[in-house]
Amino acid sequence: MNKKSLILLTGAAGFIGSYLLGYLNKKGFTNIIIADDFSDEDKWFNFDSKKFVAKVEREELFDWLKKYDEGIDPIPIEFVFHLGARTDTTEFDYAIHEKLNVEYSKNIWNYCTKKNIPLVYASSAATYGSGELGYKDDHEVVEQLQPLNPYGISKNEFDKWAIRQSGVVSHESIVPPFWAGLKFFNVYGPNEYHKERMASVIFHSFNQIKAVGKVKLFRSHRPDFEDGQQLRDFIYVDDVAKLCYWLIDNHIASGLYNLGTGKARTFEDLVKATFAGMDKEPVIEYIDIPEDIRSTYQYFTEADMNKLRAAGYKENFYTLEAGVGEYVKKFLLKKEYY
Repeated sequence: MNKKSLILLTGAAGFIGSYLLGYLNKKGFTNIIIADDFSDEDKWFNFDSKKFVAKVEREELFDWLKKYDEGIDPIPIEFVFHLGARTDTTEFDYAIHEKLNVEYSKNIWNYCTKKNIPLVYASSAATYGSGELGYKDDHEVVEQLQPLNPYGISKNEFDKWAIRQSGVVSHESIVPPFWAGLKFFNVYGPNEYHKERMASVIFHSFNQIKAVGKVKLFRSHRPDFEDGQQLRDFIYVDDVAKLCYWLIDNHIASGLYNLGTGKARTFEDLVKATFAGMDKEPVIEYIDIPEDIRSTYQYFTEADMNKLRAAGYKENFYTLEAGVGEYVKKFLLKKEYY
């Protein structure tokens, strides 16, 4: 795909979407239609200095696309990144998640199918629930997964729908020419300033260190985990953007793919790396997990990356120390955006 190709990017005002927008700009792609809810002024810094050809409100996108396609000699959209979603894991009204994460995503899928456009969309490691079935991105287990919150349920419902669409025999195409659902694990990095409670532990740790010189971490409420030893697969947002960019020209077998580092690390490691990035000695205090999320709290996640590697993706991922160090020194300390 050449640099003048037209790309549609949803979620472009958000954390990962705005980072990808900047990454694509730096790779020479500027013919980009961005879509999102642009009413939140805290998100404006994420996209206002970047290059794009049209900015469309999320609720108006499909009407806008219809008018665009009916125009005189419209430049065809050649790739879609659907990263827009309701990502708040503490939002328990499933109807909100169903509307934005399931039904809206179906409309994106159907548009790409009708127009024969490759699609990459954001799924989530939240679909794996407590991990009792492991963290392997096999299609065979998707129907059996038990996510722990409405957000994870909505993401899994769309994954299941996508797989069903792919398996149905029909006289007409019901899938885009290429599609990939990326199961993001714990993504961190610049442009998450607006996320408040849902921002990464690094972001909150940085602010706590600045304010009081110490970090509060959740203590363990399980006997098989020590305080601070809960494990997650933390992945730097630059690695996410790098894979998305690679998928533009590398149409691997369509399906679901994990996107983590494949190496789980403890929250204690994460916080110590944050202190190191600020050239400070670590001081950690442990507090109870809030009641509203305690029953759905994940103690271990680790992406099985064999499927993506077997598909041909060879790039190395940032180590935790390298990713956190860059995020803290290059962005948080300077309050910079990407």
